[in-house]
Amino acid sequence: MRKKCEKFRNFVTDFYLRKMDFNKVLYVSQEISPYLPASKLAKSCEYLPQQIQEAGYEVRTFMPKYGFINERRNQLHEVIRLSGVNIIIDDTDHPLVIKVATLQPARLQVYFIFNDDYFAKNITKDLEINTSPDDNDERSIFFVRSVLETVKKLRWVPDVIHCAGWITALTSVYLKNVYNEDPTFRDAKVVFSIYDNDLVAPMDVRMAEKLAADGVSEANTADIMGKAVDYKDLVKLAIANSDGIIQRCETLDPELEQYIKDSGKPFIPYTADEIDPQSLIDFYKLL
Repeated sequence: MRKKCEKFRNFVTDFYLRKMDFNKVLYVSQEISPYLPASKLAKSCEYLPQQIQEAGYEVRTFMPKYGFINERRNQLHEVIRLSGVNIIIDDTDHPLVIKVATLQPARLQVYFIFNDDYFAKNITKDLEINTSPDDNDERSIFFVRSVLETVKKLRWVPDVIHCAGWITALTSVYLKNVYNEDPTFRDAKVVFSIYDNDLVAPMDVRMAEKLAADGVSEANTADIMGKAVDYKDLVKLAIANSDGIIQRCETLDPELEQYIKDSGKPFIPYTADEIDPQSLIDFYKLL
């Protein structure tokens, strides 16, 4: 009898532990190799999603479709049923085009967000972002909103949303302010990985107005209202709205270090090596 009770207790414990686990992870990435040159960010955003998928979790990955990415060589094709949505930013419609490719050898699906206004054909990522910095706020807004709207259309409910790179920083802002009651994202936990600053110029001074028009709260926009938002401002927004933070740059601005500390949120400090996949899984479970 005692053995039967112990067996039942172990079964119940295991059942609830499994219920507390996560199953689906959405990666929102600024760049992924081999589609872009193998920077630290691009390599990490290639490696980790594949490792998490191989560990038995269901994974989807999104990145911008920068104009210079060769569609034929990388075997991208448009997903008609997901394309055709218009994303309105500052009273202007911007058509969304979704393309998809399969990243080998893990057969990981990568979705690409494209719009000719923000990711023009035959223009490199650096040229696009650095020569039109006034567009970077809208470029980020368009990318983030497009990802979230596409995930909704996929009817795929992520448990964890992991963002990497400044262009993804507004993901947590929209999730906690605009999509917080949406059943697709209501229970999702958001992780933001901080990489080196490659945002060379501040954003449009009207960025706060554009966020407020989408429903972002005054608490999030007050400190940046009428301000040319720089990298530090953007990362602070991401930290304030995320559930966990990972430092992937060797040095971090002291003000950001203190901001993370004051937030009291789960945090993985910098390590020279890539994050161990099991450590990342444990971090997700912690959230």
